[in-house]
Amino acid sequence: MSTKDFVEKDYYKVLGVPKDATEAEVKKAYRKLAREFHPDANKGDASAEERFKEISEANDILGDPKKRKEYDEARALFGNGGFRPGPGGGGSFNFDLGDLFGGTQQGGGQAGGFGGGLGDVFGGLFNRGAGPGAGTRTQPRRGQDIESEVTLSFTEAVDGATVPLRMSSQAPCKACSGTGDKNGTPRVCPTCVGTGQVSRGSGGGFSLTDPCADCKGRGLIAETPCDVCKGSGRARSSRTMQVRIPAGVSNGQRIRLRGKGAPGERGGPGGDLYVVVHVDSHPVFGRKDDNLTVTVPVTFAEAALGADVKVPTLNGPSVTLKLPPGTPNGRTMRARGKGAVRKDGTRGDLLVTVEVVVPTELSDKAREALEMYREATESEDPRSALFESAKGA
Repeated sequence: MSTKDFVEKDYYKVLGVPKDATEAEVKKAYRKLAREFHPDANKGDASAEERFKEISEANDILGDPKKRKEYDEARALFGNGGFRPGPGGGGSFNFDLGDLFGGTQQGGGQAGGFGGGLGDVFGGLFNRGAGPGAGTRTQPRRGQDIESEVTLSFTEAVDGATVPLRMSSQAPCKACSGTGDKNGTPRVCPTCVGTGQVSRGSGGGFSLTDPCADCKGRGLIAETPCDVCKGSGRARSSRTMQVRIPAGVSNGQRIRLRGKGAPGERGGPGGDLYVVVHVDSHPVFGRKDDNLTVTVPVTFAEAALGADVKVPTLNGPSVTLKLPPGTPNGRTMRARGKGAVRKDGTRGDLLVTVEVVVPTELSDKAREALEMYREATESEDPRSALFESAKGA
């Protein structure tokens, strides 16, 4: 992609968000559109695949604060289609965007940062280079970041898990080994001598550096263009990766795996893989930060007289908690070290909430015992304080 194309693209419109959208709003819009147009959900639909590429490209820019700042500044600077120096700049002159950013850069690299950043633009403009190809566009380029999602069971999230992830990204074409040539024998471009760029004078001591039009900025020319990548050396590739999700992840957490994204260009490092984790609920246990939670039913007699109560733990032996006499309904007790794994490898606690169960059916013996209990406690009124407080208010 040329810098001209990059500046002129409206990534906000692609994602359907306003220019002042927050990072969370950008992320939400991207996820919704990515799910809708993902190649796996639209098999054989070329238009959906192109839309997915466009959405991913927009998210790569707007989802990164640094790239988004560069993008916004560039659009503000070149949005009028010209460049005019201020007072004292040696006279007034204009550059057409077509001249300033002429040519096209191929190779499937990411759009983040005008190829090599604004330094590329002004380095060529003010003749900072040392000759043909002195810009930075032909240097190794980092691969694109990729975002994926995974759903874990409650237990997998607590203990950690290794899961397979299928991802699609631009990578060196397998058919031609990334050479762009069907026979794997491209030749060095004679125009740019393999640099991928050419410089041209513009008068007044200035020179402009453009991607070579003959080799499209690759530095190589395919004698027999590859049928798959059409000579670009890059093609969409799908791969399945085994990804280790660390123990203790929470629902909605975004994990960054360095270098596991799209492969880089010309020996550059791979991008990063971001995995958004979704966690299924558990029929018995809940979670509160690093602690697990469980509600344990007890009888009235156990709560009133005290008892030793067995409590289940997640994937471990049960523990016994000692209920003191007079334990009220809703009281929470703590079993230390039986919770989720923390980042430092230690575990949180298991928070046990007591729920006093009122029987719906009574045997004759139980009813007789309760009648005796009621007679023994007739003088006690648990609501007396309630009425006293109501009168005094």
